[in-house]
Amino acid sequence: MKYIKYLIVAAVVLAASSCKSQYEVLLNSTDVDEKYAAAFDYFEQGKYNKAANLFESLTMLTSGTAKDDTCQYYWGLSNYLFKDYYTSETNFEKFTTNYPRSPFTENARFLRLDCLYRQTLRYELDQAPTNKCLMAISEYLRDYPINEHTDECDAMIKDLNGRLDTKAYEGAKLYYKMEDYLAARVALRNVLKDDADNMYREDILFYIAKASFKYAQLSVPQKQRERYLLFVDDYLNFKGEYETSKYTKELDDLYDKSQKALTQRDGSLEKKQREKAFAKERKQYEKALQKEQKTKTVEQK
Repeated sequence: MKYIKYLIVAAVVLAASSCKSQYEVLLNSTDVDEKYAAAFDYFEQGKYNKAANLFESLTMLTSGTAKDDTCQYYWGLSNYLFKDYYTSETNFEKFTTNYPRSPFTENARFLRLDCLYRQTLRYELDQAPTNKCLMAISEYLRDYPINEHTDECDAMIKDLNGRLDTKAYEGAKLYYKMEDYLAARVALRNVLKDDADNMYREDILFYIAKASFKYAQLSVPQKQRERYLLFVDDYLNFKGEYETSKYTKELDDLYDKSQKALTQRDGSLEKKQREKAFAKERKQYEKALQKEQKTKTVEQK
């Protein structure tokens, strides 16, 4: 019984070894037709990794022939369906460069930008892949303005631009969180200078105004007036664009506080100016009185 089990195991191992050897022999074969048929057979069975390896080896055998672009395309497509998006993107980039007029080119270009999209990173990380993908989408839509993938491209663009907007906004807002209000105001204004249509425009304008108020509030008395007036400008800019907003009440309260601060400061300044003028007049009066007394003393002598 034990002997029979060993025979069964040996048979299974031998069968597996035979199948593997058959694939390896096929992979190293120079018979184009046999390898070509086998590659598509593996592809149809969903064995994309094996299909990709066969198509890759075929590209060296079919170079310059009518089958060349087909092998190149299905090499990339097999890697794509195997979810090896990095290799697939390289395949499709090479394909579209070498075969710009192939019937597979339009789809290869879309699949390449889809690979690029899948390689993009969340907004906190480097956005160079995002910019590269956006450029590829722009070029694709320029060359194929009417295509079956328009909605998918639009969704990608919206998502990728959202990541760029978020990265810019959160990066500038970080200064506010660090309580560096002057740097926050400058950074937030630069975000809108670079991209006026940033999806966080309302939030950015709010934090610009709020940073101005905080900066004025923490300033030395000599600088507060001009800095509260700067906040008033930022407040009016916000209200000019967003008359009703979730931030309206908070900014209105800050505006009222700024007006009180300006009124108190102006009243205090006016009082000091009056006191200074009175002191000056009193000094002049005392000086004139002393002069008059001296004159009377001289006359009496």
